[in-house]
Amino acid sequence: MAQCDVCGQNENMPYQCRMCGGTFCAEHRLPENHSCPGLDQWNDPEGVFDSGFDDGVNDSDGGRFSAAARTGGPLSYFRGNMTFVFLGLMVLMFVAQYAITPLLGIQQWSPEWVSIFTLSTYHITYVWTWITSIFAHSGFTHIIFNGIVLYFFGPVLERRIGSAKFSALFLGSGILAGLAQVGIVGLMGGSAIVLGASGAIMAIMGVLTVLNPNMKIYIYFILPVPLWVATIGFAIYSGFTSVVAGPGAGNVAQLAHLTGLGIGLLYGAWLKNRGTGGPSELDIGGGGGRGGMGGGGRRRF
Repeated sequence: MAQCDVCGQNENMPYQCRMCGGTFCAEHRLPENHSCPGLDQWNDPEGVFDSGFDDGVNDSDGGRFSAAARTGGPLSYFRGNMTFVFLGLMVLMFVAQYAITPLLGIQQWSPEWVSIFTLSTYHITYVWTWITSIFAHSGFTHIIFNGIVLYFFGPVLERRIGSAKFSALFLGSGILAGLAQVGIVGLMGGSAIVLGASGAIMAIMGVLTVLNPNMKIYIYFILPVPLWVATIGFAIYSGFTSVVAGPGAGNVAQLAHLTGLGIGLLYGAWLKNRGTGGPSELDIGGGGGRGGMGGGGRRRF
């Protein structure tokens, strides 16, 4: 028995929406009856259903993206797939970090390498590092754990809020998380070098926690827990570690994690107030909690 994501009614034979993945009763099974985000992403290659007067055209932030995607232009290939685009960028950046730059005579963790791939208190004004540091990682374990969590949770949220908003959340929270880490550490008189997608991933987790706190996840592929339990546990661990051992304890950017999570929780609350529900349950084979954010190397997130 499952509950309808709209009205909460118990349903013995629930309907699963193919466009957004939600669970609904008979009354709310149609996309138009549960305000399905998929209706805004309808694949209309010829623009037959585009009146030319919809809000996306006049949206200064995403209008061009939305218009090109609706009419089957090049950007249409990214619609619904930005999670995998970001995963691909992580892989390409990893190759550039550890395979290409050595061929160019740039050694790992040299000043030149750091100024390209990491956000640091030493060069916080290098604006390009605000982006490259999100996709760069400190080692194989680091990118594997972050990639697993993004692979499982990213598509769930992207289907729910759309690719444009998902992309803005991922990049925006990743940038702010990194800046928070190096900025606060710098104000404290210290230095920090951060890299990794965990700040952005924690924002995704925060949004999903608000939209559906009881969504089931598996930590370390074994332990099933509600998402809210994993989120609270992670927040307590990061907060306690930051206070007791410092914001960069264990070579982990604890403040970046907390910043990303905070952004996600706030955005999730805003979405919930607008009536955007979350998936009723997600049984997956990994991700969530501290186990999804591990890795070795320098300070990372």
